[in-house]
Amino acid sequence: MEILIYFSIFLFGLAVGSFLNCIIYRLETDQSFLKGRSFCPHCRHTLSWQDLIPLLSFFILRGKCRYCQRPISFQYPLVELATGLVFVLIFNFQPIFSLSQFVSTLYLFIISCLLIIIFVYDLKHYIIPDKVVYPAISIALIYSLQLLISKQFPTFNYLILSAIGAAAFFLAIVLISRGKWMGVGDIKLAFLMGLVLGWPNIAIALFSAFLIGAIIGIVLIILAKKTFKSEVPFGPFLVTGTFLALFWGQEIINFYVQSFYLGAF
Repeated sequence: MEILIYFSIFLFGLAVGSFLNCIIYRLETDQSFLKGRSFCPHCRHTLSWQDLIPLLSFFILRGKCRYCQRPISFQYPLVELATGLVFVLIFNFQPIFSLSQFVSTLYLFIISCLLIIIFVYDLKHYIIPDKVVYPAISIALIYSLQLLISKQFPTFNYLILSAIGAAAFFLAIVLISRGKWMGVGDIKLAFLMGLVLGWPNIAIALFSAFLIGAIIGIVLIILAKKTFKSEVPFGPFLVTGTFLALFWGQEIINFYVQSFYLGAF
């Protein structure tokens, strides 16, 4: 029964991931995602239901449009798969046994979807879209306010202070570098991260983002894909750090504490 529940959550995540792909494409083309049927971006042919089965359609069609035979971007199955896996991790992280847990899980589902959109959009266009990050911040603020209403003052304070601290940190980087190292969008995303994670998970997320970014940057330079002066979007690293801290933040903290303790003695 438990396996069936997790499989259902995964399938639900795949379907949501397919919808996220639609949102990403229509953000790129400045179209509304609330109306109009899905179509091939190359030949503009309207897609039928068998072309829209999450994950499976890509492999059944061998990665090509049924109508024009142009290649389908790997973004589509990867976003669907990532959303399915993230939904399973969220459900495992926050099982639903009460109304408050249902609200928390729904909240994390929505925030994770918006973070995935930011990840892909910034990776492709080097921009964190305001149309996504502002609604995400609004949702996170509303969720934080319900903690205040329910008199969970310490948790609320941790979230707000973490958001302000993370945003101030990136604001300082932007001002010092005059926008060469970070963009204004990273400030907004950092604020969102603080609202979602709180302390100390925000520290884990930022540390992970900078560490992963440095490693990938070095690899790209070694492979001659980038130079030291090349622009690299930092949003995907921040989103990755957010998920790492959300799901494994405490384990990472325990690892570093134990490593420090063993090193000291």
